[in-house]
Amino acid sequence: MRLVMKFGGTSVGDGSRMKHVAELAKQYRDNGNEVVLVTSALSGVTDALLENARKASETGKTSSIKEFIADLTKQHHQAAHDAIGENSIVEKVTKELDSRIEELEKALIGICYLGELTVRSIDYISSYGERLAAPILCGSLNSLGVKSRSFTGGEAGIITTDEYCNAKPLERTYSLIKERIGPFLKNGIPVITGFIGENEAGVITTLGRGGSDFSASIIGAALSADEIWLWKEVHGILTTDPKIVPEARTIPVISYIEAMELSYFGAKVLHPKAIEPAIKHGIPVRVKNTFHPDFPGTIVVKDLNQSKDIVKAVTVIKNVALINISGAGMVGTIGVAARVFTTLANSGVNIIMISQGSSEANISIVVDANHLDNAVKAIKSEFRNGTIKEVTPDRNVCVVAVVGAGMANTPGVAGRVFGALGKAGVNVIMISQGSSQHNISFAVSEGTAKKAVQVLHKEFCLEREKP
Repeated sequence: MRLVMKFGGTSVGDGSRMKHVAELAKQYRDNGNEVVLVTSALSGVTDALLENARKASETGKTSSIKEFIADLTKQHHQAAHDAIGENSIVEKVTKELDSRIEELEKALIGICYLGELTVRSIDYISSYGERLAAPILCGSLNSLGVKSRSFTGGEAGIITTDEYCNAKPLERTYSLIKERIGPFLKNGIPVITGFIGENEAGVITTLGRGGSDFSASIIGAALSADEIWLWKEVHGILTTDPKIVPEARTIPVISYIEAMELSYFGAKVLHPKAIEPAIKHGIPVRVKNTFHPDFPGTIVVKDLNQSKDIVKAVTVIKNVALINISGAGMVGTIGVAARVFTTLANSGVNIIMISQGSSEANISIVVDANHLDNAVKAIKSEFRNGTIKEVTPDRNVCVVAVVGAGMANTPGVAGRVFGALGKAGVNVIMISQGSSQHNISFAVSEGTAKKAVQVLHKEFCLEREKP
């Protein structure tokens, strides 16, 4: 099999974990598989890079930068010594690390003097987490007798748009990766930085949220991989958050559409954008636990036959807010909804959920809690003519989503959902369901969200299978 394996920050958190990853990759290669590794940064490094870049632009203190660089160097040198068992290889890797850290220090000091932090600079600085991790993982493989070479995303062929912090791959990325990485697979294991690419001018870009998973998906699609494995610290995609329902179990098989619905509605294991290239090319994506590699995890496939599991999972989004827009002047007035959505889009507000009554006198929307004040202000400013009478915000809400491809064309699912909630005394504030029928989502008060999830998890028998 040809496998593209991405390891997240927890999996490569330090040198000992990197050594474990290298041993795991070698094991799969020794069993006759072709393996490509995509690595994240060491634990906490990307956040520290961004925090120090921000401080540099605000305070201009070069002394703070020098302290940070000393700590970063110590952290990565230690990781190299722990991950690599051969001194000559350690020496070679630390030399490469020192060179890159020196570049980083110059960039941060430049930000101190300029007193500003642009999106282009943010991408450049944040890329160093992965760019420092990849040589260590590569060195660890070399010390195990495996031929390996590290590549940045750009070197591997990920060429992107100029949208810094949220770049998208250009179509020629796929042929470039095949050309640059493909020949290496027979003789060794390439290690590629996740999260980053470069634009056509050769300037570093990053792929945004879920970027390392996205990198793996792009690379897997380009190389026609048999499967893409996303190694994390969990057993796969679960039926719900185990902190809410301890009996939550791993879902063995899930469809792309179900995984995307779950990702959008609060499940953090996958980001929808991250698996788009895999969807397009029909490549299964498997989520596995780095620390329990024998556990099969969850496999995400393109299409799934109707199964007995009507509902696959129940998930919850916190830190959201509800805005209720009402007024008799809305009835029969063409374009009110369009104006609302355009106004919010222009204000940088992302809408999570929408519901409108057939009377047209009311539109309810759910937005990120951090965007609430901006959203309310924008709507009131747009409708000063009186078409809308009231704009009522509510921060005390959560969104609960019930997801499952088996819900489509199955009568009575909504009845079971809201019947169970009614019996449990959970009041539903707002409801939304798309015509795909793969998802029923609704807003409840923050205080009843946990209960709602527990009730529905039990109603659809999603608890851990009994031995």
